Amino acid sequence: MSAIYLDYAATTPVDPQVIAAMTNYLGQDGAFGNPHSSHILGQAAKIAIESARDQVASLIKATANEIIWTSGATEANNLAIKGAAMMYQGRGKHIITVSSEHHSVLSPCQYLAKNGFSLSYLPPKPDGLISCADFTECLREDTILVSIMLVNNELGTIQDLANIAAITSQRGIILHVDAAQAAGKLAIDVSAMPIDLLSLCAHKIYGPKGIGALYLRRKPRVNVVAQLHGGDQEQGLRAGTLATHQIVGMGVACALAQQLMATEVARIKQLRNYFLTCLINSGLDYVVHGHSGQTVPHIVNLRFGTRPASLLLNMLPQLAIAQGSACQHQGQSQVLRAIGLTSQEAAAALRISFGRFTTQQELAIVARQLQIAVSKLDQL
Repeated sequence: MSAIYLDYAATTPVDPQVIAAMTNYLGQDGAFGNPHSSHILGQAAKIAIESARDQVASLIKATANEIIWTSGATEANNLAIKGAAMMYQGRGKHIITVSSEHHSVLSPCQYLAKNGFSLSYLPPKPDGLISCADFTECLREDTILVSIMLVNNELGTIQDLANIAAITSQRGIILHVDAAQAAGKLAIDVSAMPIDLLSLCAHKIYGPKGIGALYLRRKPRVNVVAQLHGGDQEQGLRAGTLATHQIVGMGVACALAQQLMATEVARIKQLRNYFLTCLINSGLDYVVHGHSGQTVPHIVNLRFGTRPASLLLNMLPQLAIAQGSACQHQGQSQVLRAIGLTSQEAAAALRISFGRFTTQQELAIVARQLQIAVSKLDQL
């Protein structure tokens, strides 16, 4: 039996259309030149990069000059959080985030906490959402930055950012949003919601790894301090020769995401419902973590009682299923512990994530294999 991939939240396979576009910017027969060179091959690469910038901007309803290329969402998060904190520290040094954020948000915040900034961590409710009342209570006169993920990478929970964005905008507080898991799954409109900084990456939307982008609002203008120094590329905010083939890949991936979003979300919602029905029909009792309705259908975080997930997965080497974020440190998920799960419950959790190439046939097989594994584990 070949492997069945259900870890799309960790990374996605590159779409064939993306691969085809990228190959035009690699070999000597393509536009492989340095995009910062003035000759014809360099300018051809530059044109391709600016076209991709338009495609990324279009996905989130931004303008092209608000898109800064990075190596991925981790770099975008670091540039946004550390860059904004350093830029606006004259106004204050208080930062608010959520304890269930991705490590690429929590780690820069911890770095800033060690360097004179004050951090407040909002606790999520058991459904993964944060309370607007808790957020309001957490605000201080010296609050300069708020960083909140739009779609949680382990639960799929969608944070309601409209009220928070209205508050931060009114108070002149910078709002950063990690949208790595939201792009292509939710309609994002930065022209309608006062988000100041927003992080994206390609490999969650069927593009290549190693490329991402930071949206940086221009009206009203938001500034950040550069974190990578060298040349004056990307408006002086991100030094380094741009990887044309990766950028082109991200552009095509964003264009496909925008084109296919409605049909893909509807199809994956059907797949999710089908899979959960298969589990029930297999006689499996399960608990789904996170909000029951305010969630993207692509991610299901569940457990079968308190049976350890590691033991189940050891019995199923042909299934590519995660216990949590691929980027988390050793140990249990801080997301699941933050929403109140016990150590034993968190250790039992599986994150199953669906994508563009998932089929019903695969899900029927997975449900059956899980039922067999649970039965065998109970007999040990």
